[in-house]
Amino acid sequence: MRRLLVVKPADLGDLLFVTPALRALRETFPHARIDLFAPPRSAFLLRDCPYVDEIVAFDKYAFDDPRALLSPRGWWALARLAWDLRRRRYDALVIPRHLTTALGALKFAALALASGAPIRAGLDNGRGWFLTHRVPDEGFGARHEVEYDLAVVATLGARTRDHRLWLPCDERAEAWAEALVQHWARPLVVMHPGSGAYSTARRWPAEHFAALADAWYARHGGTVALVDATADITSVVCTHAQAPLVDLGGRTTLLQTIALLRRADLFVGNDSGPLHLAAAAGVPVVGVYGPSNWRAWGPWGAHTAVVHRDLPCQPCFYRGHSLGLPDGCPDRPCLTGLAPERVLAVMEQMAKR
Repeated sequence: MRRLLVVKPADLGDLLFVTPALRALRETFPHARIDLFAPPRSAFLLRDCPYVDEIVAFDKYAFDDPRALLSPRGWWALARLAWDLRRRRYDALVIPRHLTTALGALKFAALALASGAPIRAGLDNGRGWFLTHRVPDEGFGARHEVEYDLAVVATLGARTRDHRLWLPCDERAEAWAEALVQHWARPLVVMHPGSGAYSTARRWPAEHFAALADAWYARHGGTVALVDATADITSVVCTHAQAPLVDLGGRTTLLQTIALLRRADLFVGNDSGPLHLAAAAGVPVVGVYGPSNWRAWGPWGAHTAVVHRDLPCQPCFYRGHSLGLPDGCPDRPCLTGLAPERVLAVMEQMAKR
């Protein structure tokens, strides 16, 4: 095997999940060229990953709407992509993705066949007719996504004993974080009350985060810092909290956030990219889950815990073989009814470890 392309058009968390599979490919095929197909808004996270030779960046989100295929610009972009993949002469395409919709399966099939790669490995839920190496897709949550990704590369004979997630390390960001926290009181708890825009229904109420921060600070002191891509939700948490919180919402780059997480004693957050970054950094993590499928996308690591209610409708997002309800239900009792005291109890258990 000389040239491989791993197709993972995913956001931060899901892209991190593929790093153990990339490690398996690199260890098994040390002299092969391994490229990664990913969207620009998340691909930069792995630009220095030692398991990847080149990132083939393509904005697949621009084609989530079928109407994009009706424009000449759309067809030209796809034609250039097909030509680029064909000229690279890949021996194998690895597609560790669920073929959830018929349109999605058609797009992956077109990509795979356009590449000309004779070997095409992926998950098959009945729509993987174009794959030569198949892993039965038993549905979301039947395995963790990391385990699914490892199973796909295993069809090519690629395996590794190291299933940890990989994270970049930037010297400037590390120095910035060290200077920032050196005078902060311990323990340092980092909270992330936001989520990606794809599903804001994953967010535990800001008022609950405020109550949790107050209760933790009253019992343990230290420093509670809030992170998010913007200050929209962190400022709401600060408004409702009595404890002195450090609001870093919208004030850190991704690399700075990673460096800060490496120095945290505990992380609490919703199902989102920063939660998975924290787990990859080896920080004790408490994930708050509502509509999300925690069996599929729970934090990956030894020092992690998930807090959720046990409602019969949970999870309603990525359930079985279907997309489910990304926006949840209007009332979202799975999150509004999840008391801060329950999350606090799990935080204190994790802190004792």
